[in-house]
Amino acid sequence: MDIALFQSSLKEKGIDLSPQQMEQFDLYYELLVEWNEKMNLTSITDKKDVYLKHFYDSISAAFYFDFSKPLSLCDVGAGAGFPSIPINICFPHLHVSIVDSLQKRITFLTELTNRLGLKHVTLHHDRAETFGQNPEFRESYDIVTARAVARLSVLSELCIPLVKKDGYFIAMKGAAAQDELEAGKKALQVLGGKVQHTHSFELPMENSERTIFIIEKQKSTPKKYPRKPGTPNKLPIE
Repeated sequence: MDIALFQSSLKEKGIDLSPQQMEQFDLYYELLVEWNEKMNLTSITDKKDVYLKHFYDSISAAFYFDFSKPLSLCDVGAGAGFPSIPINICFPHLHVSIVDSLQKRITFLTELTNRLGLKHVTLHHDRAETFGQNPEFRESYDIVTARAVARLSVLSELCIPLVKKDGYFIAMKGAAAQDELEAGKKALQVLGGKVQHTHSFELPMENSERTIFIIEKQKSTPKKYPRKPGTPNKLPIE
C-alpha cells in the first residue's frame, strides 16, 4: 500500500489525515526500520507492507468503533506500538497507556512517542497479569486493545480485568477468529465480557482475513483474575 493509497483509503473511511499526521507516519516508519536493526521489533520492513500490515491494519479498529470521544485506551502487548500508536496518531486526544513486558520495546516506544510528539501516551514496563491486578489500573480504562498477542481465551484474561464496567475490549484477530471465539466463550463469561459485534473483512491488496471482536464489559471481573504470570497461557479458561 503506497502512501497516497493509505491516505485515500483512510479518507474513504472518514479518517482525513493532515500533512502533520502523514509526517508522523513517515517518521514512525523510519524509526521502526532504524531500531529494527538493533532489536527484533518486526519481520515486516518494506515500506508498502508496513503501511498496509501495521499502520492500516491497526487503524482498522476505528472503522468499527468510534474513537472520536474523550477516551482512555490501554494497549496490552503492543510490541512496536500496534495498534495503539497508529490509532493515537489519527486521534491525538486519546489518553493511551501501553503495557509491555520487554524493557527494550519500552525504550523504543519512549523514543518513538517523544519524536512523534504524542502528548497523552504513558508506557508501563510490566506483565499484563500483574498490571491487571494493580488497583491503580484495574477496571480503569474505557477501551483495552490487543492485536494478535495470544488466543482469545488467554487474551481475555489479560485484557478484560483492565476494562471498566460498560467499557470495551477490542480484540483484533486473524483467520482462526471464529474457532478462538468458540474456545473463548467460557473465559468471556467468567471475566464479565460479552461479544457485542463481530466484524470480519479482508485486508486490502493481500486479501488476508481479519476479524475484530467488540466485547462489552457487563460486570466486574472476579478478583482472582488475571492469575499469576504465565498461568493464563498454561491453563486458559476454556
